[in-house]
This record gives sequence, structure tokens and C-alpha cells, in this order.
Amino acid sequence: MQLVLAIVQDADSSALMRALREHAFDATKLASSGGFLREGNTTLIIGLSPDRLDDLKTVVKQTCHTRTRLVSSSMALPEQYEGMTVDSNPIEVVVGGAVLFVLGVQEFLKL
Repeated sequence: MQLVLAIVQDADSSALMRALREHAFDATKLASSGGFLREGNTTLIIGLSPDRLDDLKTVVKQTCHTRTRLVSSSMALPEQYEGMTVDSNPIEVVVGGAVLFVLGVQEFLKL
């Protein structure tokens, strides 16, 4: 058995949950936030057999899309500089898509 932690943007989470149900994947949904843009993300915990991993990757890839956004370049500063006045032009960043962590499960118990 494998455990997948899938981190996606909130904008994609509802569509992904629907697609996962349509493909018979069970998932637990957790609210999370990213460190760079400090915006809402969704972390999904998905248990599956190794032979279904490629199917899961396909569903996630078809559902979670990258997008570009303009953000203040001061958002790219480390936290210790937060609150300082910085004249900055917006910069374009790519957000979205998905990050998958695939972990081996030594034991699975449902009590």
C-alpha cells in the first residue's frame, strides 16, 4: 500500500475531489497554506495500492492546472523583512499544479 500526500491550490480542490470520487479514489481533505504566497491550499491524503498510482497521477494532472499571477515582489522577501516599506514592481509567478509525495506504508489498520 502507498500513501500519497497531494498538495493543490484551493481553486482546484473541489474539481479534484469530484474527479477522485469518479475514479473510485478515497481521500481525506485537510486545509493548508503555502509558505510563499501565504494563500490557501488543500492537502489530500490518499491511500491506494501501488498499481493505481499511475491512474491517480493522471487524474491529478488532468484536474490541477498551473496559472500565472502577478504578485508584489516584496512577497518574495523573507519573513524578517515583513512590514518594511519596499517600492516594488509586480513580478509574475507560476502557481497551481500539484505536488505529490508518495510514501510507502508499512502497515495499514482500520479499527
